[in-house]
Amino acid sequence: MLGLNDIQQRILREVADLHTVPVGAYNIRANGRSVGRQSTENIEIIPKTDVSGLEIRIKPGTRNESVHIPVVLSESGLSEVVYNDFYIGEGADVVIVAGCGIDNCGTHDSRHDGIHRFFVGANAKVKYVEKHYGSGTGSGKRILNPVTEVYLEQGGYAEMEMVQIEGVDDTERTTKAELASGAKLIVRERLMTHGSQRAISAYKVALNGEGSSADVVSRSVAKDDSYQKFDATLYGNSVCRGHSECDSIIMDNGRILAVPALEANCVDAELVHEAAIGKIAGEQITKLMTLGLTEKEAEEQIINGFLR
Repeated sequence: MLGLNDIQQRILREVADLHTVPVGAYNIRANGRSVGRQSTENIEIIPKTDVSGLEIRIKPGTRNESVHIPVVLSESGLSEVVYNDFYIGEGADVVIVAGCGIDNCGTHDSRHDGIHRFFVGANAKVKYVEKHYGSGTGSGKRILNPVTEVYLEQGGYAEMEMVQIEGVDDTERTTKAELASGAKLIVRERLMTHGSQRAISAYKVALNGEGSSADVVSRSVAKDDSYQKFDATLYGNSVCRGHSECDSIIMDNGRILAVPALEANCVDAELVHEAAIGKIAGEQITKLMTLGLTEKEAEEQIINGFLR
């Protein structure tokens, strides 16, 4: 497919669930260059000329279409920064599938920093899926530092699925959102670290318009000697509703820091945060073991269910 080798195709399946060239608009990037790109009548993908990246323009009223922009790295020592801007026209309803996978079998660190900005027009809807994955037997690190900015106009809606389950050694995930009146943001983050991995998630959501709302939920598991930090701040700048939640399982010698914060700048702002960190209950494991599972299999079942 598009001249990708077996490793690159495997990574593509992991981060974008692509087994063939996708239908609709797409740009597939491998080892620092585009290996395939296609626009449609309603979705135009334009390469930037000043920096590495794309400008994706979606016409007003576009519906039932998708954009795939996955990235795969399979060279040790490769480092890149990519800037992608999405302009979702008024009344559109689309799905955007991103994600990055790194296979590093060498001794040098490989790194991808993706800076994505979403400009969501009035009454437009977008579902954004971003999956991160790492593999490879080398001692070089697999580093991913995504930056996501979301600007929702009146009545705009954004649903974001942010997933990192395996193989990423170091990540700093930064998300910023600004919501106009009646706009709504939903974030569902799923994250697992193991070994000596480090993962930091930072959210800053400004509820600027009357009737705006946000629901930011993170579920994570920290195994072995890994470290996680969840840092989320909701700013209630109007009559609005905001909720943030961090629910984590800690195992082995893992460490987790949850820093939920609320800032109400309007007397009618309704803001709530929740944070819970704990280990897997022994009775859960015992119950599954009575069904024939080993202790390790029982743990895996519980974790998979928790991160689903």
